[in-house]
Amino acid sequence: MQLALKDARTACLIELRLAAAKLDADAIIGIKFDFNELSTGSGGGILFVAATGTAVRLVPKD
Repeated sequence: MQLALKDARTACLIELRLAAAKLDADAIIGIKFDFNELSTGSGGGILFVAATGTAVRLVPKD
């Protein structure tokens, strides 16, 4: 379970970085992770991880 959480967190950070790059941002601040698990009833489950943050520019670009 810990490895799955780590992998999901890493994937979220990669997606945040890609989204911030599209906005020409220099950094992401205030990152928050939300974790949820959905039981499938067969002894397994699905892990949902969402990350949010604010893309910022550190120096105004002309």
